[in-house]
Amino acid sequence: MTTEATFRLEPLQRKDVRRCVQIEKVLFPGDDPWNAWAFNSELDSGAYYVGAYLDDGELAGYGGLAVAGPRGDEETSVHTIGVAPEYQGRGIGKALLRALLDRADELNAPVFLEVRTDNEVAITLYERHGFARLGLRKRYYRPSGADAYTMGRPRSAGAGTGEAR
Repeated sequence: MTTEATFRLEPLQRKDVRRCVQIEKVLFPGDDPWNAWAFNSELDSGAYYVGAYLDDGELAGYGGLAVAGPRGDEETSVHTIGVAPEYQGRGIGKALLRALLDRADELNAPVFLEVRTDNEVAITLYERHGFARLGLRKRYYRPSGADAYTMGRPRSAGAGTGEAR
């Protein structure tokens, strides 16, 4: 049985992009893992990115939320959540997701994402936090051709429930 990891969530730092790329290559070897340019582009865009840092400062995971739309009528999209395999199952992914959902709730914005149809662990996590399957994107991931579910969570679905906090 795994145990909860001791970590803190902080804004993702540019100095940690190299570590993000390393984690991506391990997590998504059959697809197109993000490179440094992709992460830097996300940070440049003003998207909300957080890192999960261990006590020794090592980056164990990251998550990013894009915000689009006019002020007061935003919608958000989870662009990525990644946890290094050696730290999975310890609450880091859940904490990253909750941080992203807290930001969406601050904006009173709905949240959308895509997830591989064969990633049952992630699908279960998302469903436990108020997401529902909205559709199927055939051959969404490249180059593997894996399908993805589009999932969504309404505005502030987790606010006040204790689950998304």
